[in-house]
Amino acid sequence: MLAAGTPLAPTRAASARTIRLEETANLHLTSKRGFTLNEQGVASGTIRGRIYIHLHLLSNSKVTSEVNIYPHGGFLSGRGSAGYRVVGSYASFSGYLSVTRGTGSYEGARASGLRFQGRIQRRNDTVAVKLSGSLSL
Repeated sequence: MLAAGTPLAPTRAASARTIRLEETANLHLTSKRGFTLNEQGVASGTIRGRIYIHLHLLSNSKVTSEVNIYPHGGFLSGRGSAGYRVVGSYASFSGYLSVTRGTGSYEGARASGLRFQGRIQRRNDTVAVKLSGSLSL
């Protein structure tokens, strides 16, 4: 028990930091079920690591996504939605993604409004994606 007037040890608050993400990846199809494309590849940019994306084609104009990135020392997970447009043998999407979970070095990571865009080669369902914005750790 502390005597009255005894100073308490100062507590250290975890200081949040923000990093600017600029990620790109060329993905290949691992499986397809109905209107869901399961893609994987390697993300390069600010955070490098294996990336898995599940693209759910909801309509001729909308796609949602689940994204998981496995950089060295942790894991990041997010969800997003985007407008979708087909032009010839390609389809493109552009929208936003939120990071909802992080582990390891990325514990507590959060982001909303990350720019998420890409292009699907419809002949073989390969996907090129870009992700950019600020991530809080």
